[in-house]
Amino acid sequence: MSQSDTIFDYKHIWHPYSSMNNPHPCYTVISAKGVYLKLKNRKYMIDGMSSWWAAIHGYNHPVLNKALKKQIRKMSHVMFGGITHPPAISLCRKLISLTPEKLDCVFLSDSGSVAIEVAIKMLIQYWQALGQKRKLFLTIRNGYHGDTFSAMSVSDPKNSFHQIYHNLLPKHLFADAPVSSFYKNWDNEDILSFKKIIEKNSFKIAGVILEPIVQGVGGMNFYHPMYLKQIKILCNHYSIPVIFDEIATGFGRTGKMFAFEHANVVPDILCLGKSITGGTITLAATLTSRHIADTISKGKVGCFMHGPTYMGNPLACAVANANIKILKTNQWKIQVLNIEKQLFKSLMPLINHPYVADVRVLGAIGVVECSRSINMISIQKFFVENGVWIRPFKKLIYIVPPYIISPHTLKKLTNVISNALNKTELFI
Repeated sequence: MSQSDTIFDYKHIWHPYSSMNNPHPCYTVISAKGVYLKLKNRKYMIDGMSSWWAAIHGYNHPVLNKALKKQIRKMSHVMFGGITHPPAISLCRKLISLTPEKLDCVFLSDSGSVAIEVAIKMLIQYWQALGQKRKLFLTIRNGYHGDTFSAMSVSDPKNSFHQIYHNLLPKHLFADAPVSSFYKNWDNEDILSFKKIIEKNSFKIAGVILEPIVQGVGGMNFYHPMYLKQIKILCNHYSIPVIFDEIATGFGRTGKMFAFEHANVVPDILCLGKSITGGTITLAATLTSRHIADTISKGKVGCFMHGPTYMGNPLACAVANANIKILKTNQWKIQVLNIEKQLFKSLMPLINHPYVADVRVLGAIGVVECSRSINMISIQKFFVENGVWIRPFKKLIYIVPPYIISPHTLKKLTNVISNALNKTELFI
C-alpha cells in the first residue's frame, strides 16, 4: 500500500464513528492469521477485539476458508425470493437445532442491525394480524441494538452514539437498568422500574427487547440472571413477546452458547449476527416461534413484509455452516473457560489502581472501567506501538479476544492494558 493510498483514505473514506474533517488515525492491515493482524510496516498486532466480537476462531481459519472456496466455485450469490439453496437450508436446520425448541422459524438477513429491524417489524405485524395497532416497545437503559433507525429507537436515547437523532426517532419506554451485577447478590428492587412500566402500559406494548446478561456498547455491564428471569415472568403474565439481542453475545462469548442460557429462559424472538460466520462475511438471523410466524402469515397482508437483496447469501450461509461445525466440537467451551480464568487472574488486581473504577469479567470478555476519560487517539497509538489491537470507548478498555488465543498471547494483551493505566498522558 502506497503513501498515496494512505492519503486517499484519509481524505475520502469515512470510517465508523469518525469525522471527515479531523478523522482519527487509521492503521493499515495487509493480512491476518490466527490472532494476529499484519500491518503495512510488517509489524504484527494481537487482535484483542475479534474484529468487533466476530472473528471467534481467529483469521484465515482453514475450515472456514475451505467452505468459502468450495461454495464460490458453485455460486457466490442468488436471490432468495422464489429461490432456495442447500447452504441456507443447512444453516437454518443447524440454527434451529442449536437454539431452544420453541424457535423454529428463521429469517436471514445481512447485518445485526437489520436482524433487529426484522424482529421489531415482526412484532408490529404480529399485533396487526391480531387486530391491534401496537407499536410501542419496552426496553432498559444502557442498551444498544445497532445504528439503523428502529434499532436506535430501542437503544438508550442518552447514548452518545444516537443522541443527535433523538427527536427523529419513535418514542419507546425505558426502564431503569439493573444494578445487581452478575456475580453479586440479587436485589429484588432491580425489577421494580420495569414492573411498574409494564403494568401501566401492558395493553399497548408490542414487545420487550433487551441484550441478555451483557449490555454491550451501552456500558459493558453484566447483570444478574435473575433480572432476565423476572422480565420473562412478567412478559408471560401479560402475553407480551420478548426479543433477545444476542448479536454480540451469541455463539459462546459469555461461556454459554447463548447468554440467555445463564438465566434458563427462552425468548420469543432471537437475533443473531457478528460471529455467526466466524468473522468472515456479514450475515444475521432472526429466529421466532411458529405461533408468531403463523399469526403474521394469517394476517390481512398474508406475508412478512421484508426482503433484503442479499438475504440468504449462499457464500455467507456456507461459511456459517462451517463455523457452527467448529463450534459443535465443543472446544470453545474449554477455550472460553480458560480465557475467563486468566482474565480474572490478570485483570482483577487492577481494581486497586487509582485510575480504575471497576473490573468485570464474563466468559471471553474482560472490561476495565476507568475513573477518568480516555484520550482515544493517544491510547490507540500506545496500544499499536505495543503490538496489540484494543479499541476502547468512553471510559472503558475492554477485550473480546478470539477463542483460540494462547495463554501467553492473552497475557501480552492484559500486560499492555496494565501498562497503559500508568501513562497519565493517555487520560483526560
